[in-house]
Amino acid sequence: MNCEDKQSHKNTNVSASDSLTVTQKKEVIASKDSIPNTQNREFPLLTEKNAMEFFLQYEKKHKENKVRIVTDFGNIDILLFNETKFHRANFIYLTKQGYFTNTQFYRVIENYIVQAGSTDDRKVMRKRKAIGKYLLPTDTKRGFKHDRGVISMPSSEIDNPHKLASPYEFFITLRDVYQLDGDYTIFGKVIRGLDVCDKIAKVETDDGDWPLQNVYIKRVEILD
Repeated sequence: MNCEDKQSHKNTNVSASDSLTVTQKKEVIASKDSIPNTQNREFPLLTEKNAMEFFLQYEKKHKENKVRIVTDFGNIDILLFNETKFHRANFIYLTKQGYFTNTQFYRVIENYIVQAGSTDDRKVMRKRKAIGKYLLPTDTKRGFKHDRGVISMPSSEIDNPHKLASPYEFFITLRDVYQLDGDYTIFGKVIRGLDVCDKIAKVETDDGDWPLQNVYIKRVEILD
């Protein structure tokens, strides 16, 4: 079966809930918490009510728009778009909070996407709890298209008619997938290391597209 035939049998929906279907199958190495659970917080616990206002103010002071995703397969450098300011600010905020350390590429499909930012590591889940529970609205009318190499944000769950974005996950497209336009927010593009994404997408997976051997994000760094 060639790549196109194999692709035709894959689920092409992009939902963060995909990461939950196979979590009990994996043994994940414990990670060190980067976010202390103390009462003396620098930033508020984010919720559906305060997240958008928080990022509106946060993005005015934090203008960084280049990050590096460090993996065992190599580095992936990303330019975040200023036009999608809430999603850029969210990614920069999570990066500075150390959220992405020891998260995984949990869904990979050759010649389609690599999806990352989740894990079944309980310590990473505690990081999420410390940051907060919130969603981001779609921002799909900036003229961006799902060309090969863009970074986009999956919806939070399958039963989500407004495609509200799960802020902790992201996916990178490995080919033009214009059928995703209008449903998912493109907030950046790969400027170096797209070949690394291709390598990750070629690893052997189970029936849920989860790599049989875990593919970790060691960390995400701010470049500029």
